[in-house]
Amino acid sequence: MEKFHQSPNIYVGEVNIKVKNLDYSLNFYQNIIGLQVLEKTERKAVLTTDGKTPLLTLEQPADVIPKAGHTAGLYHFAILLPTRADLSVFLRHLLQTGYPLGAADHYVSEALYLNDPDGNGIEVYRDRPSAEWTWNNGLVSMATEELDGQGILAESNAEWKGLPAGTLMGHIHLHVGDLQKAEEFYTKGLGFKVVSYYPQAAFLSTGGYHHHIAINTWQGTGVEAPPKNSVGLNWYTLVFPNEYTREGIINQLKHIGAPITKEADYYITSDPSGNQIRLVI
Repeated sequence: MEKFHQSPNIYVGEVNIKVKNLDYSLNFYQNIIGLQVLEKTERKAVLTTDGKTPLLTLEQPADVIPKAGHTAGLYHFAILLPTRADLSVFLRHLLQTGYPLGAADHYVSEALYLNDPDGNGIEVYRDRPSAEWTWNNGLVSMATEELDGQGILAESNAEWKGLPAGTLMGHIHLHVGDLQKAEEFYTKGLGFKVVSYYPQAAFLSTGGYHHHIAINTWQGTGVEAPPKNSVGLNWYTLVFPNEYTREGIINQLKHIGAPITKEADYYITSDPSGNQIRLVI
């Protein structure tokens, strides 16, 4: 796996989502996705693949309501597997469970798509080597083509034992209400670079990755943030290489008028559509 998710890049580290029933969701994330429980309380579970690093956190608000339609928020979070063989093992496992899924070849990656029991979107993918990506005038070529499922299945016949320890949070894809305002926030505020466009969508990254963050208006232009207690995205983290880099980004956020507050060892901001981000080191 290449070095797009480590220093000096800024990348997504952990995603926190709200669910209706914690125990029901845990069953899915352990037995279908293959995550392990790192910590658990009555209304919260922190999940991992290596036994030490939080990757996904589930929270059940006391007054939780179902996922709201036509709002900003999570389109999907994307779990990046180390190898194509790992994707092979995961695909075979999904087929054996019979869980509904979608699939696509994006040129830069091969991806599987599914929803959790509450409708939170999930992508599980593997990257092609970056040497095989095609760039033109600063933009990387991506598309949605038919996945070579048989070719992937032929990569491995290993037994499924959950997600491998080297699994990362590869990227996050968000619904927003105004693409231009969101793009300005992520570029002029957070320092990301647009690396691809799609109808009503933009893809952004640091360090020449195909995308750490994607934004779209597919739920409609002008959609608002969902209710605080609805199923969906709670927050996600952006990991910075050092305090100096983070301080520079905080100053940029202040300059464009973005909200910024300090917590114990991290800062909180949110994009113009209310998607909350924790800035961590």
